[in-house]
Amino acid sequence: MLFDGGFTFANFITDAFAIFMFILWFWLLITVSSDLFRRHDISGLGKVVWVILLIVLPYIGIFAYIVTQGRGMAERNKEQARLARDHLRQAVGFSAADEIEKLDRLKAAKSISDDEYARLRAQLVQ
Repeated sequence: MLFDGGFTFANFITDAFAIFMFILWFWLLITVSSDLFRRHDISGLGKVVWVILLIVLPYIGIFAYIVTQGRGMAERNKEQARLARDHLRQAVGFSAADEIEKLDRLKAAKSISDDEYARLRAQLVQ
């Protein structure tokens, strides 16, 4: 018999929640693994220990990594984003000096206010 009538809304919600949790866990596993193998400040042995922990105790391993390395993960992600932005700017010929010159022209033409000029210039100088 293909359908025995045992399907309920509660079963559907439980299955949907289980699938959601698996997808969330898999996403965290990929995030933690990519951060772990990008790191240069940890030895190969340290990486092996983390990988073994992620395989043997997957949920505990992921949560332990996030708790102990969370701040470092954020800093490494921010640094990687900055490097990617700088690389992209270099590839397309972006120059902060050219952009500041454009801002000066917009300010002189009264197209932007002094506050906008100061805010945009501060972003470019970073």
